[in-house]
Amino acid sequence: MRWCSLGLLMVCTAVQAAERPGLQMWTTTETRHVLRSEPPGDSLDVKLFLARNEWRGFQVLLRSDAAVPGIRVGVTDFRGPDGETIPASGVRLYRQHQLELKQGTYRNTDFKPDFYPDPLIPFADPVTGKPIEQAQWLAQPLDLPAGQTHGFWIDVYAPADAKAGVYRGAFRLGVPGRVGFEFPIEVTVWNFTLPATPTLISAFGSPAGRLRGYYAQLAKAGKAEAPKDWAAVEEQCADLLAEHRMNATPPGELLRPGAEGVSYRFSPRQIDGLRKFIDRHHVNAIQTPHPSSAVKDPDAEKEKLREWLGAFDRMAKELDRPEVVFYTYLKDEPNTLDDYRYVQKWGRAVKEAKSVVKVMVVEQTWTERGMGGADSAWGDLYGAVDIWCPLFSLHRPDSAEKRMALGEMVWTYTALCQGKPTPWWHIDYPLLNYRVPAWMAWRNHMSGLLYWGGMSYWKVDDPWTEAPYYTGSGRPQQGEKGIIFNGEGSMVYPADAVGYAGIVPTIRLKALRDSIEDFEYLSILQRSGRRVEADRIAAELTASFFSWQKDPAAYDAARRRLGELIPGGKTGP
Repeated sequence: MRWCSLGLLMVCTAVQAAERPGLQMWTTTETRHVLRSEPPGDSLDVKLFLARNEWRGFQVLLRSDAAVPGIRVGVTDFRGPDGETIPASGVRLYRQHQLELKQGTYRNTDFKPDFYPDPLIPFADPVTGKPIEQAQWLAQPLDLPAGQTHGFWIDVYAPADAKAGVYRGAFRLGVPGRVGFEFPIEVTVWNFTLPATPTLISAFGSPAGRLRGYYAQLAKAGKAEAPKDWAAVEEQCADLLAEHRMNATPPGELLRPGAEGVSYRFSPRQIDGLRKFIDRHHVNAIQTPHPSSAVKDPDAEKEKLREWLGAFDRMAKELDRPEVVFYTYLKDEPNTLDDYRYVQKWGRAVKEAKSVVKVMVVEQTWTERGMGGADSAWGDLYGAVDIWCPLFSLHRPDSAEKRMALGEMVWTYTALCQGKPTPWWHIDYPLLNYRVPAWMAWRNHMSGLLYWGGMSYWKVDDPWTEAPYYTGSGRPQQGEKGIIFNGEGSMVYPADAVGYAGIVPTIRLKALRDSIEDFEYLSILQRSGRRVEADRIAAELTASFFSWQKDPAAYDAARRRLGELIPGGKTGP
């Protein structure tokens, strides 16, 4: 067999590749980091199980006793039942870019100094689909240093119209002038389809918004110019989030109603633009502007507030997208008496209008002095909040269930490291921490996940050479940078260094996507009348936000069990 595109003389089998001395290759489908110092594994077996309209990824790892220059990789088409094909052009290939972490995140007692994989360098421009051949960092060829482990991330997608069954393809690796490697990949496509619009709500902000500020900083320092076509940047960011089943943020001008005398109204152009955005990016929730953008005092200007909210009601009716939740981010972590009074005043005024716009507050459903900083003497926020969003560690199921029984929603989020250990989202914590929360959300009847920073908070000048981090202001000093949180606020990286304008995903974003898809499997099983079985499987993995299964293999096994229980799953392939 010849692979002319890589200039190989021949391609050997997986067994021969595994036995070849010097250069060693192995794979994993588990949700975990593979660090630079990690020794070789012993598995080349890749078997993926996925629904239609679903992505699934795996890692290919390489290590060699001696340096190996010029490594190139690729995949074949996947041949399935009755001549059906999943084309290689629909597979996403990335090289894992590693960043050195010398200091661990605050309270990470298991931290190990090493090079951690995080951003993913794409082989092709996500907009044009053309190979990227000129950039500061290229996916290939890879010059593999001696005694170091490096890896690739491979994403396989089953189209919504794919025929159920088993598809077989291959991963290929070659070095000019040497024998190449090939090993098989088996993809089983279930006989059911993930809905285009996800069930789990995500509220992660706008990477494009943060990216604009990042470029402004660089331009001020004379280090880089901002992209000229920001509309294209915003579209690329939105497309990437949608591909990972996360909510994209619409352009701000689509969400600002115009004043018409004492009333407000969205134009037909705005409504049409918003409808197209929702449909293209499969959005299930949209953050509206804060009501203070139109009203200064909700009590003194009650009618004006009602008119402004009424514009959103009329717009939502014309959109006719009932699955979309409109919400205002009223207050972030209210931890003072003034904060509580603010939420009580504004929240109750908005709720009294009975608008489609829901009040979301990043706060737990209970109020007492303690870790949350609130004081029971301040009163509560009941009657002022539609959507509660407690920190992982501040969730109390008994209190939350009472609010949900009244028709209110509960989301959850993580930030920094507070209280007892929960699945904190930092580069140096286990990658599994990004997959666990959706299972916990299901277990606790939560409907959404929130994260701050637009997923693109980069404190450093060049996040491709220094891992982004957040410093804990007011905290005791620890280490050369004080208290830090590696990767806090970031889950994407600026793409200018890899050849295009926009953002690139991370290995952490892939794990979070898998988590959201896990939630979808649970939801599909519930909709088929089997909630009890979905709950039982989720309970095996997560007891609470403080106790969860630490074995990554358990989550793929649970996902497969769910797939086999969903009607059409087990009997389809």
